[in-house]
Amino acid sequence: MNMISWDDFEKIELRVGTIIEVDDFPEARKPAYKLKVDFGPEIGVRKSSAQITELYDKETLKGKQVLAVTNFPPKQIGPFVSECLVTGVHTETGGVALVAPDFPVENGKRLL
Repeated sequence: MNMISWDDFEKIELRVGTIIEVDDFPEARKPAYKLKVDFGPEIGVRKSSAQITELYDKETLKGKQVLAVTNFPPKQIGPFVSECLVTGVHTETGGVALVAPDFPVENGKRLL
């Protein structure tokens, strides 16, 4: 494991947002959704591509809060530009379980 400094950690903007829109992403190499995530008035709405189709359907995702990295530069993924990285962990079956707060919090709140 590579160790990082506290200063390195403080550079990462991990913030809570609410998924407000979910679309299929048929052009993706692996099954994925195109998400729009609302991070509140300071950051606004950002787009993200997420390979989470194994565990989540579109209806379940709408309104769900997630934890995402909001200070990566935009990344071109096929015809789509991803503007944040929604976080998750792999399950034993290979699906991705999203990282989310246990209780509702204000959009844009930063991970402590």
